Amino acid sequence: GKYHMRWKYDENTITFEIQVETNGYIGFGLSPNGAMALSDIVIGGVEKGKPYLQDYFADTSRQVLRDDQQNYHLEYASENNTHTVLAFSRDLDTCDRNDKLITESTIRVIWAYHNEDCGLAVPKYHGVNRGRKSLRLLNPGSYASIPSETTFFDLRNHNMLVPFKDTTYWCKLFKIPKLDRKHHVIRIDPLIQSGHRNLVHHILLYQCDIKLNESELDLDHECYHPNMPDSFFTCESVVFAWAIGGEGFMYPPHVGLSIGTSLDPVYILMEVHYDNPTHQQGLTDSSGLRLFYTPVLRKYDAGVIETGVWVSLYHMLPPGLPEYISQGHCTKECLQESLDLEMPTGIRVFAVLLHSHLAGRALRTRHFRKNKELQPLAYDNEFDFNFQEFQYLEEERLILPGDNLITECKYNTRDRKNMTWGGLSTRDEMCLSYLLYYPRINLSRCESLPEITGQLTFIGVKEIYSPATTWPFIIKSPRKYNNLSFMEAMDKYRWSKKRGKEFNELVVRLPMNVRCAKHNQEEWSSQGMIVSPPDVKRRATSSPVTCSRASHVNCSPALLTLACFFIYHQELFLM
Repeated sequence: GKYHMRWKYDENTITFEIQVETNGYIGFGLSPNGAMALSDIVIGGVEKGKPYLQDYFADTSRQVLRDDQQNYHLEYASENNTHTVLAFSRDLDTCDRNDKLITESTIRVIWAYHNEDCGLAVPKYHGVNRGRKSLRLLNPGSYASIPSETTFFDLRNHNMLVPFKDTTYWCKLFKIPKLDRKHHVIRIDPLIQSGHRNLVHHILLYQCDIKLNESELDLDHECYHPNMPDSFFTCESVVFAWAIGGEGFMYPPHVGLSIGTSLDPVYILMEVHYDNPTHQQGLTDSSGLRLFYTPVLRKYDAGVIETGVWVSLYHMLPPGLPEYISQGHCTKECLQESLDLEMPTGIRVFAVLLHSHLAGRALRTRHFRKNKELQPLAYDNEFDFNFQEFQYLEEERLILPGDNLITECKYNTRDRKNMTWGGLSTRDEMCLSYLLYYPRINLSRCESLPEITGQLTFIGVKEIYSPATTWPFIIKSPRKYNNLSFMEAMDKYRWSKKRGKEFNELVVRLPMNVRCAKHNQEEWSSQGMIVSPPDVKRRATSSPVTCSRASHVNCSPALLTLACFFIYHQELFLM
């Protein structure tokens, strides 16, 4: 790649170093959506041996304007016959409306370069030398290396013919390599076929029943299909999750994914979600995951809990709304029962993957204890559908019996004409958070779903045909909905922004159905309970930041080692 970037940060300041194969100017920016308009931009280089750096911003028409407040500070610059290196710093919060606030949320980095310098004048158009990449500048993940001799095994499809339809979930059954003793998986890397970064939306690994029919090993089939092999239905506990835009995942030094014991996965189902909105034909894919493992054991075994809104048609979003909020509860009833019996001293969460689809705009996992809200486990106020990866927690979070969690998703359906339904397609929606934690307990899913009766009453439904013999079930009265499915009735209702807001306010207060599942298709007794959403006290908001101009401190190149990420020109989307 021709454009390389690395950075370091502390509680107040971030410092970037950019190295580009050019002798002209270097452009770097922070965008609200990956486009040029309203971006925070800095342009610099070395012209005739003299470094220059200028703080700019782009207006709504994408015109680049000099910022009256020059908040980017040149640290050093150099140039040789082929490359230019530029280092600069700024405050995380500059209190400048033309600068992008840098938080732990996803941020869209845009970049460009030219073969001619511009000094302090308006730069020439960069042409095709540009790109964008979503990153978490303040939570970049772990890219620590592991010994080159570390053993690994791959779980992957082989020349799978991707159906030419919008959404496909493809499942394949594997057997874990036979081991003579316990081992720990310490790292998992995605193996995404070249050119398929947008095709492969996510990959989930599920633990299957230890007694399944081995004749179905290495079989693959469309998931959630009536003709799917019977053994696939026994695979319900999530072992690991990777999603689009994510990199490799490294377990903390004291935690590993256990394999090789009687409690560990023997059979694994790999589920790959293919997103093919243009219905391309003839695509074959061999993507999957690589798992590195070692006999050198760590102190704790890792587990995964899926929390949020139970994926169902009962999770629905009205059209035409700039904002709609869904809440999925991991209830105190579920956590009380499971933790009391499994781990009364609690479990410790060390990473969270927030997951929704195309309508998602902001997600967070809220944490409550004794009805008082604590700091969120994780959040992303600028969610990017094309960039979903585990967030490492700066401090591990203790979850105790009786705590409760709320996965909260903010959506935008402004451009949609019909209801958006909870479901598997990227045009459907989800609201989930996957919690990586230790020590492992017998809890795989802790979710909720609002009751359907109140949602139907809102649009005026009075009676459905009973017993329900079809799915989706059919409405009997009133007359205007007679013989319509509940989905058709919801679409027929005349939604407005006012009605959508009222519906949202109703749904978050409705009684909810609890999902509290163990591994291997078993359930805790709280599964299926109908409970009301908790009456919780919101955490007090922090005081507004008082803007001041802190003294500027120079940084040496040696300091630029905390976080490193290389942007490869050929892998980025062009604006």
